[in-house]
Amino acid sequence: MSAAGAKSREQLELDLLHEVSRILSESRSLREAVATVLRVVVERTELRRATITLLDEGRGELFIDESYGLSSTEQSRGRYKIGEGVTGQVVASGKSVIVPRVSESPEFLNRTGARRRGGEPETSFVCVPLEMGRRVIGAFSVDRVYAPDNDLDADARLLEILGALVSQGVAMRLEAAEATRRLEEENERLARSLQSRLTPDNIVGRSKAIREVYDLIAQVARANTSVLITGESGTGKELVAGAIHAGSDRARGAFVRVNCGALPESVIESELFGHERGAFTGATQQRKGRFELADGGTLFLDEVGELTPATQVKLLRVLQERELERVGGTKTVKVDVRVIAATSRDLRALVEDDRFRLDLFYRLNVFPIHVPPLRERGSDVLLLADHFVATYNRKHGKDVRRVATSAIDMLTAYHWPGNVRELENCIERAVLLSSDDVLHGHLLPPTLQTDVASGTRFAGTLQERVDDLERTLVIDALKSTRGNMAGAARMLGLTERIMGLRVQKHEIDVARFRRG
Repeated sequence: MSAAGAKSREQLELDLLHEVSRILSESRSLREAVATVLRVVVERTELRRATITLLDEGRGELFIDESYGLSSTEQSRGRYKIGEGVTGQVVASGKSVIVPRVSESPEFLNRTGARRRGGEPETSFVCVPLEMGRRVIGAFSVDRVYAPDNDLDADARLLEILGALVSQGVAMRLEAAEATRRLEEENERLARSLQSRLTPDNIVGRSKAIREVYDLIAQVARANTSVLITGESGTGKELVAGAIHAGSDRARGAFVRVNCGALPESVIESELFGHERGAFTGATQQRKGRFELADGGTLFLDEVGELTPATQVKLLRVLQERELERVGGTKTVKVDVRVIAATSRDLRALVEDDRFRLDLFYRLNVFPIHVPPLRERGSDVLLLADHFVATYNRKHGKDVRRVATSAIDMLTAYHWPGNVRELENCIERAVLLSSDDVLHGHLLPPTLQTDVASGTRFAGTLQERVDDLERTLVIDALKSTRGNMAGAARMLGLTERIMGLRVQKHEIDVARFRRG
């Protein structure tokens, strides 16, 4: 280190240490403070570069965190494994290393590439460990232009003292970064946990209408109250009931389903409440009903509006008293069951017509949830279609990879009177019929392709219909090649010139297929 004026080396070092201490104590930003320290050290001691390299313990890798005299590109290249190169050896051993001439050191890797610059003079390299307690957290290194009379040992001693000062600030920043990382991980974990509660795994959809259903499920799941789910046939009422059960404290108990509309009147009571041996012809042994099978869990009564008046009376008693008697029996059986009912009918209208008991309606309708029809969930149609494509690919050993534009147009234009169930059946059919791993529009059922059913009446000449088909084929080819005109032309058997004319004719924005 050269002297400046009449000051001795010792005085220069004392002044430098005082300045570094002041910078570290007064700066509000630890990163800016370290950057300033490196600049001051280089300028005051006539060095070429100074570098702080830190240890990423998770990856077992060293990276340059801060530097003075390196470009951003050079700094980004400065990565080492522990024990690799001079810097890696310093971190591994916890001991300083002096390299008088880097050109003569096989251990010096010059990973940054800075010493290969044109006209770069011979360089000396000094590297000392940065420690936090007894743990090495990184390294502090400097470059000096080589000269035979350089006192590199003195440089190393000064660097060790500076490193002790700097490591305190670096350690504080590392601890703050680690605390931030842990906080972010915890927030992410909580967010995932909350999302899993608010978005049931068994229901697909992000539309506003279905998100309102998710909110209601989250509110009622942990309660023990009765729930009445209403909605058109095929909207997924059973899935909502399953999500409520899965999110409840009864999740480990049984989830028992009963379709009240599918069971004959003669057997519905036996199915629900069980029967004793000899209760009726064919009752050769005692049998537990669905209520007993669901004890400790949840009983889902689908199409509850189809129950007969006599069965409604018995159901009301179970809901009120939490007890039942099997058909043909006199013994009272206690049950602990949460009842979730569903109906596609207007129970209030049935009450007014004296076809459904008012007291039973109020007992079931403690917490109502309405599942919207698919026509009110427009943004969910393609999400559901993709979900069903994946489902039936697995089930039938198919490999349908995309839905053609023509099919997308049909799916989004149709009014879906059969709701999600109809959509699922349409997609399964199309997956089975697909022969080229694409779900084309012509594979969908005729109901989606007719003018009346789809609400997409096409009034036009033969030429207009041909043009429409041509436009669809060109778009499909561009989608397949992500907007590559030459590739799309080859797929369609056209020259690039003709392809360009077709794109221009149909006013197709090729750029939109290149996004993402």
